[in-house]
Amino acid sequence: MESYNFLFSVAIILLSTKLLGILTKRIAMPQVVGALLAGLVLGPAMLGVLHETAFLDQCAEIGVIVLMFTAGLETDIAELKRSGRASFVIALCGVLVPLAGGFLLSWFFNRGGENFLQNLFIGVILTATSVSITVETLKEMGKLSTRSGNAILGAALIDDILGIIALTLITSVSDPSINIVAVLVKIVAFFALSLAVGVLLHKLIEKWMTGHDDKRRYAVISFAFCLLYAFAAERFFGVADITGAYIAGLIISNTTKVTYVATRFETVSYMLLSPIFFASIGTKVVLPQMSTAIVLFSVLLVLWSIVSKVVGCGLGAKLCRYSNEECRRIGVGMISRGEVALIVANKGISSGLMKQDFFGPVVIMVVVTTIVTPVLLKLVYREKEKTYSDLATSPLVEQYEEIKDFDLAVQRMIDINDNLREKGKRREERETASKK
Repeated sequence: MESYNFLFSVAIILLSTKLLGILTKRIAMPQVVGALLAGLVLGPAMLGVLHETAFLDQCAEIGVIVLMFTAGLETDIAELKRSGRASFVIALCGVLVPLAGGFLLSWFFNRGGENFLQNLFIGVILTATSVSITVETLKEMGKLSTRSGNAILGAALIDDILGIIALTLITSVSDPSINIVAVLVKIVAFFALSLAVGVLLHKLIEKWMTGHDDKRRYAVISFAFCLLYAFAAERFFGVADITGAYIAGLIISNTTKVTYVATRFETVSYMLLSPIFFASIGTKVVLPQMSTAIVLFSVLLVLWSIVSKVVGCGLGAKLCRYSNEECRRIGVGMISRGEVALIVANKGISSGLMKQDFFGPVVIMVVVTTIVTPVLLKLVYREKEKTYSDLATSPLVEQYEEIKDFDLAVQRMIDINDNLREKGKRREERETASKK
């Protein structure tokens, strides 16, 4: 009978995440906050009803892959290209600031030249970004395709690559068997191949989709393509599977059937995969006993984990001439560490690069940043996003920077059109009168 416990776990996850999601929505918070709280409350850190299992982990992995694939489907490629350089600057600042501050904070509690790599590893953990939480929140609020939303997506992907490089560098120092050059070559090869294959496959997929009437096959084959690309990214190039899934979504985006494919994935994600993924984060949280010094370290680590991304990524966005409002949104969108930081922390413990005493503070930091990110995103996106960037080339619109002025510009266009119509009518009347 024990082999059927997964059915009970899935049922509890679906009911609890939906119930708490509805409650958080009633207090004007994203439903993803409720899903995260459900996993935390039912997990081993509190009630102990749910526990981490291989089945839940695998379903959660598929869930985050589908989440990033749908994000790729909904991404505005033109806007992503425009924000490419900015995304790199944002990601670079969002890695350097947490890395430096995390190292100094850890050094204060763990001094000594022999602890240099351990302190540096804490900084590496803080560089991580779990974009899946942000993606789900922005999708729920309808802000994923905005200018700041695209910048967050691009920066998070580059942040992931920079995090892999930083992790590889520090582990290669302690493990001579790791070849940093080979890792870097694989990463470059993956993106070069993705660019070439992506252009070719996009044309082939578009041609294939326009030649068949049965839409159901598009969703099935797109899902298989997503999983294969995610597998290849992780297995052959050492790049995160969610990055491969996102690029697979980009390849299929802007095709004729992308709306149909996206709606089908939204259904399976909403009904099963996303709740399991968000709840599974809570099942990984186990808080050990901590001394007073470690509790103080935990508080400072949480504060720096939030401030460093807001300041670092916000500074990068400001250097790229984003508005102050967009800088805040981009910085907040990069706060969440989620399961990424837990994976890195476990790797640090297994390799001896992180003290066991520091695992508790890292877990607390992951929980707080994961829950606070959707809440802060809701706050910073309260004001209406300027989404009329595609009309910015109009000489009339360029004169107005605020939405109310944009509305005024539209009214002026209407007035000008009415005046032209009235002048044309009068000219016709004069021509008719002269003929008589």
